[in-house]
Amino acid sequence: MDIDVRRLREMSGLVTPMALRVAVTLGLPDRLRDEPATADELAPELAVDPLGLDLLLAHLTMLGVTEGTDAGYRTTAFGALLCVNADNNLNNALNQNSAAGRADLAFVDLLHSVRTGEPAYPVRYGQGFWADLTEQPHLRAAFDEQMTDRQRDWVPQVVRNYDWSRFGTLVDVGGGHGSLLAAILTANPEMRGHLVDLEETAAGARVVLDLYGLGGRTEVTGGSFFDPLPTGGDAYLLFDVLHDWDDEDAHRILARCAEAGSRVLVVESLGESTEFDLVMLVHFGGRDRRLHDLERLAAVHGLRLESVHRLTEGRSLLEFTR
Repeated sequence: MDIDVRRLREMSGLVTPMALRVAVTLGLPDRLRDEPATADELAPELAVDPLGLDLLLAHLTMLGVTEGTDAGYRTTAFGALLCVNADNNLNNALNQNSAAGRADLAFVDLLHSVRTGEPAYPVRYGQGFWADLTEQPHLRAAFDEQMTDRQRDWVPQVVRNYDWSRFGTLVDVGGGHGSLLAAILTANPEMRGHLVDLEETAAGARVVLDLYGLGGRTEVTGGSFFDPLPTGGDAYLLFDVLHDWDDEDAHRILARCAEAGSRVLVVESLGESTEFDLVMLVHFGGRDRRLHDLERLAAVHGLRLESVHRLTEGRSLLEFTR
């Protein structure tokens, strides 16, 4: 077979990506890490068909995720990277019962998104991603955990590569569980912070900020960034927020920031990953925007781009003033 044809076949194949996701969803990497088992032994425990499970485990063994032993299949050191406590966010991202793993299955309807410019998620699940998170607390919890884990590696660079001390009070809009705000305030003891997120997430942020000993310097408001925001902040931070929304909703978010304060800090990737663009489209109907796109959105709300700061390899901070 022509090498380019083989490459395209490998690139387009769905078997291996789905095998890994099903393995994680069934909990196989954790179940087989310390105690080998055969497919016949595992099938009743997992409520699956023994033949189907054996075929799955055979493919996982070919991939190096599991290995055969006299006692049955066992997770390899490579496969252990898929375990719950592997500390790399893979398990959360691939598990079909988590927010991200569930959302990725909507890629089956990518054609819908390309034809319409709309998310594919509602085509598969009957309603949008955010509505699902509201109705299913376990998805909200998984999403919050994913966002915290994603930010963890970036936080030291974000704190180091920008002068946050210029602001007496920073309002973190859609700030999740508050790990970024906590790091900024810890590094800048003269600052105060105010975090805004939906109440389910805000409750977790209060716990995190208290654990950092920042309860006396922070305020947490449970609410939507589509509603009026707390006033009085010196800067309003939108960290990886706008790419989750189409232009109409991005305008609504920026409008709320602009009416609450005169300085808005937008942290985004400026269209550096074509793969991530498609993820945003399929999941939310959003996308990473280029610099001129963000300037255009902000200008409608009287916000002028003052400066651009590179925070990490994939994130830039755009400072807008009204």
